[in-house]
Amino acid sequence: MKTVAVIGTRGFPGIQGGVEAHSYHLYTHMDDVKVRLYRRRAYLTEQSSQSFPNIEYIDLPSTRVKGFEAVWHTFLSVMHIMFHRPDVVHIHNIGPGMFAPLVRLMGLPVVLTYHSPNYEHSKWNAPARWLLRQCEKISLHCSNRVIFVNKYQMEKCGALDKSVFIPNGIDAVTRSDSTSFLDKHGIHQGEYLLAVGRLTPEKGLEYLVQAANRLPQVQQVVIAGASDHDSSYRQQLEKLDTGKKVVFTGFTTGEDLRQLYSHARCFVLPSVNEGFPMVMLEAMAYGLPIVCSDIPGTRQVDLPEQSYFAVQDVDALCTALTRLLDTPAEPQHYDLEKYDWKTIAADTRQQLIPN
Repeated sequence: MKTVAVIGTRGFPGIQGGVEAHSYHLYTHMDDVKVRLYRRRAYLTEQSSQSFPNIEYIDLPSTRVKGFEAVWHTFLSVMHIMFHRPDVVHIHNIGPGMFAPLVRLMGLPVVLTYHSPNYEHSKWNAPARWLLRQCEKISLHCSNRVIFVNKYQMEKCGALDKSVFIPNGIDAVTRSDSTSFLDKHGIHQGEYLLAVGRLTPEKGLEYLVQAANRLPQVQQVVIAGASDHDSSYRQQLEKLDTGKKVVFTGFTTGEDLRQLYSHARCFVLPSVNEGFPMVMLEAMAYGLPIVCSDIPGTRQVDLPEQSYFAVQDVDALCTALTRLLDTPAEPQHYDLEKYDWKTIAADTRQQLIPN
């Protein structure tokens, strides 16, 4: 059985993040591959002890210092790889991709999954954005193969001969009849707008909160997600919530998240930047109407044109929400056949370990 070393992710399960969710679904569908997953010890939770037959955890020290944690943890992971050689190294994200040349010097093949252009995130200052752009160049040049989850980004990077587009996916879901989590937080079934994701500025949640304040027909907004490094963004959202319509549930997963998706009026994704948002696929799987910002990441799927609003435009978001809330609440039907994780895992495995 071939061994794939995975670096550049905080780890899974029970760890918040789109890359973390992507990795969880991807590698748990690779039964015929031994996965050596390098996890950041500072992020492990009670749920992180769950085991899988094909996955070995290597938990190494890490920090929560923005801009340093990924570099430090990836360096330690590469040092471990030097003495415990896998068949291939799978790197997630362009920041950790700066170590691709070192891995190649060890004589090991590298496959990079490009999730998003991190240098577009507002949390980074000018020097950090410059460094991330250099990491992008190094990652793309030194990797043997590159997987893009966003077709637009692949074309923007020049559609290299060694590149392939493989989207994020979604497993089959079943709606939950329980409302115990909603009752716990005072959430009103069928009346709330749902947003799911980390509390970071690139998620654009301030535009949703401002729109909700303007619209009397919006009863509640539920935001399921937690802050990464500090709580300043959440505090900003709380100050904007003058109508006291927002319920923060923190990092939510499992049955609790299933209940939120099952009983929402609609799903809202007001992001400024996204690679390929898995939470949007999850909302589609639950048949929720969707309102989302018009960015390349959300254009990866086929949604009705009225689902989109101009990015960072509160007036446009109000118009889109009003149009949706003025129509009867009905489950939506989306074609998600090409987003099946089993197929995606098989396609990814072929890139990692060609026949």
